[in-house]
Amino acid sequence: MKELKAIISAYEKIDTSRQKAALATVVKVRGSSYRSPGARMLITDDGKWVGSISGGCLEGDALRKARQVMTDKKPMTITYDTREESNQNLGIGLGCNGVIDVLIEPIYHDAETISLIQKIVTQNEPVALATRVRGEFAGEKFLLDHRLQPQFKFSDNTLNPLVLQELTEVFNHHRSETKTILGEEIFIELIQPVVSLIIFGGGFDARPVSTLAKSLGWDVQVTDECVSHIAPIFFPTADKLSLCQREFIDRDFVVTPYTACVLMSHNYEYDRDVLKKLLKTTTPYIGILGPRKRFDKMLSGFEKQHIALSTEDFQRIHSPIGLDIGAETPDEIALSILAEIQSKFANRSGGFLKYRSGPIHERKGDQVFKQVYLNNDTPTKSVNG
Repeated sequence: MKELKAIISAYEKIDTSRQKAALATVVKVRGSSYRSPGARMLITDDGKWVGSISGGCLEGDALRKARQVMTDKKPMTITYDTREESNQNLGIGLGCNGVIDVLIEPIYHDAETISLIQKIVTQNEPVALATRVRGEFAGEKFLLDHRLQPQFKFSDNTLNPLVLQELTEVFNHHRSETKTILGEEIFIELIQPVVSLIIFGGGFDARPVSTLAKSLGWDVQVTDECVSHIAPIFFPTADKLSLCQREFIDRDFVVTPYTACVLMSHNYEYDRDVLKKLLKTTTPYIGILGPRKRFDKMLSGFEKQHIALSTEDFQRIHSPIGLDIGAETPDEIALSILAEIQSKFANRSGGFLKYRSGPIHERKGDQVFKQVYLNNDTPTKSVNG
């Protein structure tokens, strides 16, 4: 979603009366590649681009192809074979060991593609999108919203029922891929909102968390009960600063399965009371700054109040917060926290990639927000009501 936002922002600055543009989208990958299906890049006829479809290997050739698309005003799908023995046509030895299909389509001021992307970005809800990849209708879109209501459809009514079924299923398996439907290649993808981060506590160590999260393209909110802690000068990049008493958190904040919550006020009672509120929400991640004994003290208090935490609650609560990277300074701790949030939402362990036996980029559906917890992410203590 961050990439789509950047593309829309860049496109809105283009003078379409003087400049031409094209959109390149990775629609299929066989083997290894730097970017996964759904990666996009906006290209203008002055040789500039926003986004990426590779690690810099394919962009130059894509630019040349995009200029042809802009001139002909017709989409085309290019196949790049990046295996070492097969990529001499690109003039370099890529060695990525994969075959990548990229759809390049011309973009106009009133183009359906731009209005559709704008709609996706502003909705801030998961959507399923189908794109016809080849032939006369290449680039045509079918959009299904999170309520499973079609927003755009193909012009071919024989395709639409089958595509609708595929789009409905992608909400469950989260796998973006090109499928052959009635003999035609259709790119099916799930586009999900960016992570929304709420930081409870506006102390000095919350500042790098906010800044780094915003650099990742996340939506960032910071709240505290002390007005002096949330001065705009301390959080210049945050999307929202809120002075909110703990009893009104469930009223003033929208917490969804795409929201990560970090408690770092250094006030035990505040963090404890906020945690009570968050347990009633659908957030998949609650991180609590401080030593383990601090959380254990909260659990003891909950037990006396007959507040029972479920297995799922223990799986989403992280205390101590962050990955074990030896963090000491506020900036290092911020990196540790955000790395843990990223690994949680991606359903990864956060370990060294060199020890991963499978591919780096999962191609078979263990994607963001699939709530399947890792084997080593088990509760350390239970509370009985």
